[in-house]
Amino acid sequence: MGAAVAACAASAGARVLWCPAGRSAATVRRAEQAELEPVGMLPELLAQAEVVLSLCPPAAAEDVARKVAEHQYTGVYVEGNAISPERTDRIADLVGHSARAVVDGAVIGSPPVGGKATRLFLSGPASATSLVARLFASTSVSTPVLGEEIGQASALKVAYTTFQKASRVVAALSYGLAYHHGVDQALLDVARARPGSYLLETDYIAKTATRAWRWAPELEEAADTLIASGLPDEVMRAVASTLRCWTDAKDTVGLSVEDALEMLRDSTG
Repeated sequence: MGAAVAACAASAGARVLWCPAGRSAATVRRAEQAELEPVGMLPELLAQAEVVLSLCPPAAAEDVARKVAEHQYTGVYVEGNAISPERTDRIADLVGHSARAVVDGAVIGSPPVGGKATRLFLSGPASATSLVARLFASTSVSTPVLGEEIGQASALKVAYTTFQKASRVVAALSYGLAYHHGVDQALLDVARARPGSYLLETDYIAKTATRAWRWAPELEEAADTLIASGLPDEVMRAVASTLRCWTDAKDTVGLSVEDALEMLRDSTG
């Protein structure tokens, strides 16, 4: 997602920097394909960047922000990760001591490649959200602005994640149960009466498994946000636990639906 979003900004004429220090060969390859400009070390990058956009696994969001804050970054910092509004507030406090502004961002949609489009929802100071929006003008990344309150974009992302990702897991469990009893085709026939049902997208079960290492922390964030909103968190905790059964499937190429279901069965002992 990070490389694809960065490529859109570059296509709109922005000079897009990235730091290859300590990154994997796969990350380097994606950055090169996106035609991003490498900068040797983080302090050098921060000295040149008017805007920093953080897109990383949720667990790393505060570590990234902390490294940026240590160098007294003075530009606009966009916290674009799938984290709770409370964590976004902490990051805003951390980076905001030196940054000109902090913007709350939420990416919703597929990576903007191959004709696909995504939305980067923004909330924060109007002058800063306008600057970020200009970076993606006329690209596959649209930038709706929700308001000026830090936490609004994060809340939207977590709310959407609560439904979308949990629904994928529940659909996988439903199909797995039917498959075990030999009634999977009958289940799909029933689901066809409801167009758009995730039950019909059986191929996505394997995709869910390979992405589970990222999705589980997102749903823990969702559970934390539900509690902070005075709502029960047990369902999201259970879904996150189920996703962790697929941890070993991380980025596996060619994983079948049957393989993904077998991993769930194996997890029960």
